Amino acid sequence: MVTLGTWNLENLFRPGSDGGPDSAQEYQAKLDSLATTITSMAPDVLAVQEVGDPEALADLVGKLEGRWHTELAEPDGRGIRVGFCSRHPLTDLAQVTDFPEQLQPVQTTDDGETVRQMSRPVLQAGVEVDGQHLTLLTCHLKSKLLTYPGGRFNPRDEDERARYAVYALNRRAAEAATVRGHATQLLEGRGQERAVVVLGDLNDAPDAATTTLLHGPPGSEIGTPGFDRPDQGDGARLWNLAALIPADKRHSRTYNGRPELIDHILVSHQLVGRIAEATTIDTAATSVTDQPRQRRNEPASDHRPVITRF
Repeated sequence: MVTLGTWNLENLFRPGSDGGPDSAQEYQAKLDSLATTITSMAPDVLAVQEVGDPEALADLVGKLEGRWHTELAEPDGRGIRVGFCSRHPLTDLAQVTDFPEQLQPVQTTDDGETVRQMSRPVLQAGVEVDGQHLTLLTCHLKSKLLTYPGGRFNPRDEDERARYAVYALNRRAAEAATVRGHATQLLEGRGQERAVVVLGDLNDAPDAATTTLLHGPPGSEIGTPGFDRPDQGDGARLWNLAALIPADKRHSRTYNGRPELIDHILVSHQLVGRIAEATTIDTAATSVTDQPRQRRNEPASDHRPVITRF
């Protein structure tokens, strides 16, 4: 049995940095909480998001039993990044940063500032597990949490809120298209043979447009006729395992009291028929609000891990 997981660790910084907890005691409490959950999951590979200091990830891995291999992508402007923690050596490392050249630059502010790249680079890694080669991509797409000029989390008025929601949505869509484009290159229309997995914080629900555009051809959803009937599209499909998660566990974060599934695992056709389990891990994560700085001293992540076994 192979176990893969994805988990947003929520601002894993050492104390003393802008994003870190106030004290060493609170930092150690968070490391202990994260390590306990990872140990209970027993993943072969865990994709992680919101890693701040690389040294903080090393501190976390140091609390786990056995030997672990870690790799990280470059950080965003806030200093957070994606990565992998693996019990097996990681190979074929690559980062994906630029939007497809066919996409126009995406506006991000009222001043007309644009971007042509992912807010946080995608990280690709290969791994051999039980004699099979897996190609993994982890990503952390643009958040729905809106940030306004001057670092504000509150808009001046509802018109500003609406405009910045559009900027965030367009950026998240462009990022999703970038991930999908790279997955298409990896699959080369041979998804029935190639084991490709996309894991990460997509920052939207399973049926959101920015999530579903990762799927591929029409019918690329578990439970639809395309799932039960092989066709030519299978070579390009990525199947979101969200539908296999038990309904009472189908959430990875609680926002303003509302559970939502925004962390996802998508697999190529070669793997989808071999899934033994897909679920989330209960970490007693508390509800979040639009004021993320209020959580800097919390002992656990605001996300629940999502895992699959095959």
